[in-house]
Amino acid sequence: MQETRLDTARIRAARRVIDPIFLDTPLYRCEALEPALGCTVSIKLETANPVRSFKARGTEVVANLLADSGSRAAVCASAGNLGQALAWSGRGRRIDVTVVASRFATVTKLDRIRALGARLELVDGDHEMARERAAAIARYDSIRLVEDSLDIETCEGAATIGLELMDSAPAFDTVLIALGGGALATGVGHVVKTLAPEAEVICIQPLGAPAMTHSWRQRRVVTTDSTNTIADGVAGRYPIPAVLSDLLLVADDAVLVQESSIIAGMRLLLTHAGLVVEPSAALGIAAILEDPDRFAGRHVVTIVCGSNVDVDAYHRWVGAAPIHRS
Repeated sequence: MQETRLDTARIRAARRVIDPIFLDTPLYRCEALEPALGCTVSIKLETANPVRSFKARGTEVVANLLADSGSRAAVCASAGNLGQALAWSGRGRRIDVTVVASRFATVTKLDRIRALGARLELVDGDHEMARERAAAIARYDSIRLVEDSLDIETCEGAATIGLELMDSAPAFDTVLIALGGGALATGVGHVVKTLAPEAEVICIQPLGAPAMTHSWRQRRVVTTDSTNTIADGVAGRYPIPAVLSDLLLVADDAVLVQESSIIAGMRLLLTHAGLVVEPSAALGIAAILEDPDRFAGRHVVTIVCGSNVDVDAYHRWVGAAPIHRS
């Protein structure tokens, strides 16, 4: 494999600075899901931790470097999960954290950011506007701007999930990874392709937020004017060129799924696995639902990456009548 920005030795070293509460997360075969999906399914569960997502693996690495350098402040833009993670990691190291988010972000995520002690600033636009504002704050206050996926620490922190897959899982054919900014996909993809190159790495996005998938397919950055998806955690419009370059080296495919399939995936995870997940975490299940023949007979690992979901919205989605594939 050609070289990505990631380094396997640094990824192994990252495990030594990440709080153990975020490491060695559950990985298990979920036989109850298999009749509905037609393949062997293992779940890598990244929600049983204080921030309810995988993001703290990366922010722990970032915050450790900041603390070692004597930095005492950082800012990030977030749809919610990164902000919670940075707030948690910063609080434990006495780093003042500012999070910029869209005022239209999931209220539950915003409340959790505040509860974790971060300063929260809201903008009237989408996540891309929040990124611009966070960058302006970093310049004005001369503090560290934490940029998810662009900052290699966020990718290499997420990549520790890949090490755990390699160390713990029985042989699997395919790993399904939610694709947003790309930290999770490039991190896990790098490790899988380095240590088990025969395994297929498939990234999944919603049809309503396709920028990175279109970019992967066309091998160049493709932006979109807007997004329209309930999967707010992966709803970016401007792929980062360096991240796309890494993704092109580690992903075997990038696919788009419908909103109805995402909801059906959330419902299956609740009904058959007892898991309440946010939409982004159901993208892997949605991909199997939309193309069951592709995965028939395979052993698939799907990373359940987050469970920060608005309760009322969740009940509206999952409590609706079952959705049947045509």
